[in-house]
Amino acid sequence: MDVINLPFCHFSKLHTLLSPNLLFPSPSSQTPSFTLRTRNLSAISLLTRFSSPIRASMASPSVTDASTKPFSVLFVCLGNICRSPAAEGVFTDLVCKRELNSSFRIDSAGTINYHEGNQADPRMRAASKRRGIQITSISRPIRPSDFVDFDLILAMDKQNREDILEAFSRWKDKHSLPDDAHKKVKLMCSYCKKHDESEVPDPYYGGPQGFEKVLDLLEDACGSLLETILAENKHIQES
Repeated sequence: MDVINLPFCHFSKLHTLLSPNLLFPSPSSQTPSFTLRTRNLSAISLLTRFSSPIRASMASPSVTDASTKPFSVLFVCLGNICRSPAAEGVFTDLVCKRELNSSFRIDSAGTINYHEGNQADPRMRAASKRRGIQITSISRPIRPSDFVDFDLILAMDKQNREDILEAFSRWKDKHSLPDDAHKKVKLMCSYCKKHDESEVPDPYYGGPQGFEKVLDLLEDACGSLLETILAENKHIQES
């Protein structure tokens, strides 16, 4: 079993509270367990599970023919409760409006497992709902199999991308992952046409406007992303 040794959720805001040794193995546990050492926080047990079935908001492909299998997209942020669930919701909404549901497999994940099993942040769900976009995803960490199962992996910021690529480097030999799977990892904002930002900012510690800004960026990027996928995959036919 592999454990993602990545930064604690929203680490940039908590770095003054954490000791230099963020994670360390608990020898008494049968399952690989890691405990967070802090000066002012209670110890938190972090368990990473990579063996559970892959969740996807759309049906998994039942065939392997490249001309007929759904095009699969995975959106990734840090905790998988704000940005990546919103990206999944925005992109799913666009796909549904084009009646392309059967042609896509869409999911989201985080580079850490701290929020695993949780719904998206209620502030993000509320902001999305006001735009007519439903967020129904449940947080889960990225897994080795994601580098095989998804055609594109979209990171919300540069640190997310670095963490995804670092995980790939650790996993590729042990899990026999394709050598070029790292090429699937791209920045979400690289698809923006109306905005100049290079990253989708984490709105977790900000106010309502932060969540609105995230959605503005995601609507821009997801629209362009869909058009790019359709242009490069002629076999995906609109109804």
